[in-house]
Amino acid sequence: MNISPAAEDPAGDVVEGEEEEFYDGFSWKTVIGALFIGFIMMPGSIYLGLIAGQGMGPAAEWVTIILFMEVARRSYQTLRKQEIYLLYYVGAALTTQVAGIAIAGGPFASLIWNSYVANTPIAQALGITEGLRNAPWAAIVGDSPGLLGRSFFSADWLPAIGLLLFHASFGRMKAWGLGYVLFRITSDVERLPFPLAPIAAEGATALAESSSQKEGWRWRIFSIGAMIGVGWGAIYILLPAVTGLIFAQPITIISVPFIDYTSNTQKILPAALTGLGTDLGGVLIGFVLPFPVVVGTFIAAIGCFIVANPLLYNAGILRNWVSGTDMLQSQIVNSIDFWLSFGIGTSVIVAIIGIFSVIRALLKGRSQKNEGVGAPQFSVPKGRGDIPISLSLVIWAIGTIAYIAMCAYLVPAFPLWILIFFGFVWTPIFSYINARMAGLAGTNVSIPYVREASFMMAGYRGVDIWFAPIPLADYGGMATHFRTVELTKTKFTSIIKVEFLMLPIVLGCSLLFWSFIWKLSPIPAASYPFAAKFWPVHAQQSALWMTANREGENNFLLQSIRPSYIGIGAGFAVLSYIAVVAGGLPILFFYGLVNGTHTLPAYAIPQFIGAMLGRYYFQKRYGQENWRAYTPVLVAGYYCGMGLIGMAAVALALLSKSVSRLPF
Repeated sequence: MNISPAAEDPAGDVVEGEEEEFYDGFSWKTVIGALFIGFIMMPGSIYLGLIAGQGMGPAAEWVTIILFMEVARRSYQTLRKQEIYLLYYVGAALTTQVAGIAIAGGPFASLIWNSYVANTPIAQALGITEGLRNAPWAAIVGDSPGLLGRSFFSADWLPAIGLLLFHASFGRMKAWGLGYVLFRITSDVERLPFPLAPIAAEGATALAESSSQKEGWRWRIFSIGAMIGVGWGAIYILLPAVTGLIFAQPITIISVPFIDYTSNTQKILPAALTGLGTDLGGVLIGFVLPFPVVVGTFIAAIGCFIVANPLLYNAGILRNWVSGTDMLQSQIVNSIDFWLSFGIGTSVIVAIIGIFSVIRALLKGRSQKNEGVGAPQFSVPKGRGDIPISLSLVIWAIGTIAYIAMCAYLVPAFPLWILIFFGFVWTPIFSYINARMAGLAGTNVSIPYVREASFMMAGYRGVDIWFAPIPLADYGGMATHFRTVELTKTKFTSIIKVEFLMLPIVLGCSLLFWSFIWKLSPIPAASYPFAAKFWPVHAQQSALWMTANREGENNFLLQSIRPSYIGIGAGFAVLSYIAVVAGGLPILFFYGLVNGTHTLPAYAIPQFIGAMLGRYYFQKRYGQENWRAYTPVLVAGYYCGMGLIGMAAVALALLSKSVSRLPF
């Protein structure tokens, strides 16, 4: 089969020397697609999260796109790739999981979760329930009609719903305002490659080729990836889902999402995090990411969590690890003992290097402009739909000030300087760090427990602060989002229109479907196996955290942040950077090393396997340029196939549950 893009432009649909124009992808098709996802996909996503702890994933995006393509084809119409990408964007936005406990379906999910946590027996025993009686904006407690009747249509919910609407509006202002500035810095100024951004862009392009009946190499590669996703998804997702409906225990051939070997190796490698990721998508992502990044990530992940952990344990540094602990629990206790502080040190160095690189790029661009040597390095493509950076900063500042003011109004005794620091110092700095990491390595780094540690240090003892709108967030991923929009040649103004369209849809559908499902039976309950099993555990953990800022408690989190370990992390990053530069290695290798200090070996190993296969087999077979063109399309096709299988599993589960409830 001839799938070579040699006769075509592998990076786009235009011939060399011809600049493709930006188009506005917002149309009536986008409106219908948003309504379809809201009213059809969202309830399936809610249900799947409650029964299995899984979201719709790529199903909502790709199933909607394929359905609309087929309808358009039979109507003798075509879909531009800009319209296809907007459908993809809407699908991802309307089915995103929230609350950190695998529930999706919009913001009203968080209201049910918050009130469940606040009314659990452990919350009552710890005084959390009583502490929230004067904070109805956080959760409603006790025997209020809104809880007893399991209905949002009660006056009890008005303060919480008001805060929810506040998040929905001002939260997007913060994300868009700062995210756009980060994109302009990392993409237009620093010219970072953003290795994962082309995946959705190339998928939209491939489907646009099919829609216009110009099925070139992209569509063929996309189809191959889709068949791989269908085949793997049938074993990985569909088999456990179907057998779980028939038998008491589902048949699982491959453990999801990884195989944990920690208990098998702990006698030889105490405290080591040994495991192997089982999602084939990790191998395919290894095809796409820059080779130096994957190699650096693999070396650092193995070195830190398999080699160094036993040494740290024997040295008495990993004090809280005990034999018999699984991989995830080992990661948590090891992070508290050492890796949390170590990660702070590496992240600070990444920020410093990034700031200096931006200053250098700006000075270089200004010098070129003054000398008349070409165009400045940070020129903006014509017709992209950009807005002034000053306006974007104003939008972000308004959203941030609104969050600070709202939090200060709801919790007036909490120190104002911490809110200002989070809003105008911490959030932009660490958003920039992760924007650079996404632009260079396709990943991000994080410093856990920052929010929790700040509550402990602040000296505030109330429980309501744990539910307050703290202006602490990471918007680094928005830079990748804007880069993907740019690659599809979609005007930025299209996304703004879609955001205004989605806001009433996501709020309305979330209210409608969560009200309906909650009315059917309590959440959690035996009707929803995942929620019944995991919600009480997560609620207990949340309730225990909410006592961490009380006077007299042992603030183990503050004790775990040690300046000496932070210095070790910073020293590691500095020495690694010097060694990479002195050795003439790609600078991406350094960012891979930093990323590896935050990545489990279980996830680094599949990516390394994919990178080695791509570099030493597929590149030799298809050629380096051809293989680089194929991989984003292949990955997009794979996730489309996995999404189709996921959708089939949801449909079967919903059908089975509906039939089981019939009275005959």
